[in-house]
Amino acid sequence: MERTEEEALRHAMLRLNARAWGIAFGLLLGGGLFIATNVLVLKGGPNVGEHLELLAVFFPGYRVTFAGSLIGFVYAFVLGYALGRLVGLVYNRLAGA
Repeated sequence: MERTEEEALRHAMLRLNARAWGIAFGLLLGGGLFIATNVLVLKGGPNVGEHLELLAVFFPGYRVTFAGSLIGFVYAFVLGYALGRLVGLVYNRLAGA
């Protein structure tokens, strides 16, 4: 009887919460893009964020403006959520949890 409880505990401890990993990755990527965009907007200059502006190819509607940082946050959060979810699912599958 005790052996099954030990196995159940081990199984629970090995398992990653894929949703939590998704939210964490989403906030990390979304927050990073939001901050990077707004730092460039506040910095100003003739060519504000010309390299960051290339993300508009992958994120339609994204621009290096405050409104664009909100749009970019949503896109980056969704991408980060999907990546974090994938990390959690792959880990759980490989760990047998």
